[in-house]
Amino acid sequence: MMGNIGKYRWTICALLFFATTINYLDRQVLSLLHPTLEEEFGWSKSDYANITAAFQFSYAIAMLFAGRFIDKLGTKKGFAWAIVIWSLAAILHAYAFQVGEFSVTILGVLGITGLSVSVVGFMVSRVLLGFGESGNFPAAIKTTAEYFPKKERALATGIFNSGSNVGAILAPLTVPWMAVTWGWQSAFWVVGAVGFIWLIFWFIFYDVPSKQKRLSATELEYINSDSVLPVEDASGNEIKHNIPWYKLLSFNQTWAFVIGKFMTDGVWWFFLFWLPSFLKDQYAMTGTEIMLPLAVLYSMTMVGSIGGGWFPMYYINKGYNAYDGRMKAMMIIALFPLVVLLAQPFGDISFWVPVILIGIGASAHQAWSANIFTTVSDMFPKSTVASVTGIGGMAGGIGGVVMSKLGGYLFDKYDTLGNIQTGYTIMFSICAVAYIVAWFIMKALVPKMKVVEL
Repeated sequence: MMGNIGKYRWTICALLFFATTINYLDRQVLSLLHPTLEEEFGWSKSDYANITAAFQFSYAIAMLFAGRFIDKLGTKKGFAWAIVIWSLAAILHAYAFQVGEFSVTILGVLGITGLSVSVVGFMVSRVLLGFGESGNFPAAIKTTAEYFPKKERALATGIFNSGSNVGAILAPLTVPWMAVTWGWQSAFWVVGAVGFIWLIFWFIFYDVPSKQKRLSATELEYINSDSVLPVEDASGNEIKHNIPWYKLLSFNQTWAFVIGKFMTDGVWWFFLFWLPSFLKDQYAMTGTEIMLPLAVLYSMTMVGSIGGGWFPMYYINKGYNAYDGRMKAMMIIALFPLVVLLAQPFGDISFWVPVILIGIGASAHQAWSANIFTTVSDMFPKSTVASVTGIGGMAGGIGGVVMSKLGGYLFDKYDTLGNIQTGYTIMFSICAVAYIVAWFIMKALVPKMKVVEL
């Protein structure tokens, strides 16, 4: 029967997959070049932490507005603006020193002096990148809610979210090579330019389902088959819910998503931004030496992303409603990151031990992420999905800021004591237990599925 429904929704999913791939390529270039830039500009661990925190803070604040912006402007235009901004910002990193000189001059006029030109330049570039990249997930989750029935949304989310893994795999396979061959600036130029190619396909293939000529009536009916909330009014126009943020924050469902994102997003940010430094600090690996272990690690995460998206369907097909089936799957997923507790105790055996164990934890994060995003579309009207996703994304970004600043502080502290491994042990322990704690809080806030009525 599935063969008669139509498959155009998966074309849209493919577009989201490639957008997310580009998104993660752009944000990971800096972490891979960190060892090179650290030596060239004389950065401390806290300098790098401040640069990464600037991105995360900008991303967090912008997420709040990006969701509302996309709900109001529409998915097509909103997503396009996001990728234009973040692609230009990615290219700007190649000129970070010049940006820093200009910024430091302006700050000097205001009486703010003594700042590192390179640090300020990269912070400004990262702020702009975070501003643009904040639109990716609210737009992608909203698109998924538009094009997929609830039982398929976690799978679709897992598939497009696996683009983050592909981006994380492609980056270590290409960025160090480009940096060695053409200079570190080239990596920012090339990766930033790819977003404009994606934009062409987005304008060709995307439109809202009710206006999508490539979508059959049967597939459109299937997409809306399990919606508990009305999507269109009697005239066929999409129903809009212009709900203020304070109203959305009055629901436990919003807070469950917010807290779940705050407690777990920082783990992924930490892995993404600090693993190249970990391999350098603990195993003296630099340049192209980190390509294979990082490629293996992020290849593992694809299993979690797609498998985690499929997992709740097992329970839903057994009769669980969407939320209850998802939460049952998430409880099991939350146990897997606990293996990261073993990364340091057994790290002396080989660098492959922490790489594999962290790979399992990162894979579990992607499985968790595919499901936590979908809890929003399970219980909120489609016209508010991007807004709620943005609120949770802001919380996740703030969690990332906390993890980056904490990591920078601990690594500098224990590095001066000649025992930076202790800093990594503390951070890995936090990463390991975050998910199970988050699950219990979410379950306490929303014990059973309850659709939000506006």
